Amino acid sequence: METALRVLVPVANGTEDIEIVTLVDVLRRARMDVTVASIEHDLTVTCARGCKLTADQSFADVRKDTFSLIALPGGNAGAAALGKNRALIEMLKQQRAARRWYAAICAAPALVLAPQGLLEGKRATCYPSFKDQLPRYLDEAVVVDGHCITSQSPATAMAFALKLVELLCGKEKRQELSEDLLVPVPA
Repeated sequence: METALRVLVPVANGTEDIEIVTLVDVLRRARMDVTVASIEHDLTVTCARGCKLTADQSFADVRKDTFSLIALPGGNAGAAALGKNRALIEMLKQQRAARRWYAAICAAPALVLAPQGLLEGKRATCYPSFKDQLPRYLDEAVVVDGHCITSQSPATAMAFALKLVELLCGKEKRQELSEDLLVPVPA
């Protein structure tokens, strides 16, 4: 029996609504074992646009676990909070050292990955207003460099999630999900 890919999606108050929901939805459709973990004292977080989200677990309960992918949603306040969580930063550094996947979208590449040296030597993207904080910014929707994947904004959340599916599950699974979700094929 095949083991499901384990994915950690940490969240905080101020996480961008579209990014977290799109990311979790698409990865679960790909049959990945996704754990949404709150770094807050409560499992319920208030997203950037006011949506309430209940995490699966507390981050403290999963911080010693190993994941195939750690994916960070953006949102200024949410990404800033994630970037201040020392245990999460340590997990991300171990993820990079072990050559396991790590990903971030919108503000998270600039507010979480870049300050910790997790984009050192990497091409990456983020929300354009943060581009000066990245060592090698590319103005693209999704950028893959080694085991690091970054994306620009709420508008690129679907492309980001589907790229993660492709990298972890293969092109066939990405194509299947794209067709099921009626995602337009780029020209």
